Amino acid sequence: MNVDLKYVWAGLGTLAVFIIVKFATKFIGVWPFAYKYHEKDAMFTTLLMSTGLTFGTISSLYGLQHHIITTGQFSILITGVILSAVLPTVIALKNFSPLAEEAKELVTTEGAEG
Repeated sequence: MNVDLKYVWAGLGTLAVFIIVKFATKFIGVWPFAYKYHEKDAMFTTLLMSTGLTFGTISSLYGLQHHIITTGQFSILITGVILSAVLPTVIALKNFSPLAEEAKELVTTEGAEG
């Protein structure tokens, strides 16, 4: 049950489409509610809620074990699942972290006082 990188490399276009569709559908489903309840941090919340690591991994593994999908399909799916969990988290923490905003405000406030 190893990921075979030759299939990932060969299916790079499919993988890119898979990730884009997954991001778009998760964004459409999560952002309106995040904006309604956490307007200031809606993008951060949306990105962190956009992962599907557990379900994606389990369903891909089930499909492989029951011969519903091939090793190549499993390799592409599991790579997409992992990337769709890691990428939004990195983007959220780098660009939309509420803690980073609070730290910037604190530095600006302390600089103005001193």
